[in-house]
Amino acid sequence: MAGTGTAGTGKDAREGRERGSGLGRWLLRRVLSGVVVLLVVSLLVFLATQVLPSDPAQAILGRRATPAQLVNLRRQLGLDRPLWEQYWRWLRGVLTGDLGRSLAAARPVSSVVGDRLRDSLALMTYAAAVAIPLPIVIGTWLAVHHDRFTDRVTNPVVLTLLALPDFVIATGVLLFFATSVFTVLPASTILPPGASAFTEVRQLVLPTLALTLISAPYTIRLSRAAMIEELDSEYVAMARLRGISERNVVWRHALPNALVPAIQSSALTLSYLLGGIVIVEVIFNYPGLGTLFQSAESTRDLPVIQAVCMIFAAGLVIANIAADVLTVLLTPRLRTAGGTR
Repeated sequence: MAGTGTAGTGKDAREGRERGSGLGRWLLRRVLSGVVVLLVVSLLVFLATQVLPSDPAQAILGRRATPAQLVNLRRQLGLDRPLWEQYWRWLRGVLTGDLGRSLAAARPVSSVVGDRLRDSLALMTYAAAVAIPLPIVIGTWLAVHHDRFTDRVTNPVVLTLLALPDFVIATGVLLFFATSVFTVLPASTILPPGASAFTEVRQLVLPTLALTLISAPYTIRLSRAAMIEELDSEYVAMARLRGISERNVVWRHALPNALVPAIQSSALTLSYLLGGIVIVEVIFNYPGLGTLFQSAESTRDLPVIQAVCMIFAAGLVIANIAADVLTVLLTPRLRTAGGTR
């Protein structure tokens, strides 16, 4: 009996190590695939900025520059070199933290992007803190009250928000809470010099609300559908037959299984936030990456455009990897090497 117990313990330990190594290999492959995606995105971003109707040398020197001055500056910037060599120099700089020099601000791109990135992260943090958990709660509540009055009233509202363009939702929030109906919150975001957006909560209320309304409807619909499916499953019916209270059935049995698609949708929620943040920042005049991208696009500041695009791409890749990891950790069958191969 003792030998059998020792053998069983050794087998369990060996299976645990195999599962751990399988999860590690899967995570390594997932990270490497993310790196490949970023490399492809970097190539596309570089090529896209090259076809823009702009001349960096002309943008720096102005319209009064002589042809000789333009030729000399293009040579200094390396613009006279082959396209593949320009891409390699730029990519090598990105990998080493050198994002180039802003054509409009005449200073390193990293210093131009730094403060804007911090403020955009503040807005993203507040928006994600609301736009990720709240839709899951609302979707669960709607599933529990499936086909009742509240569900029938809420669904058209959610579908309407899904159909509306981002700029319409953001403009509606601005008109309703800052200009036309209520004027309790600032219509434009004004941060004191040197202040962090993390401490200026009142300035972030309307942009956060707009981003939440833009990104939350999809997660609400997905959470509702997943929860309805779980509540109609056989194991939930058996739990009810055993006399388990409806509260425990919902929160301890159905919800953990319904969380898997909801967590996957959180990656999509972050992509909605990243996509909507440009529009929201422009509408509310928020000093983040969105307004920086708009101003860089208007001045054809190519190094800044490239840096902002790569930051957004990296954010999407990281969000998707995090969602996949959480999905594997919450799904037992995926942890047993089958889902990590």
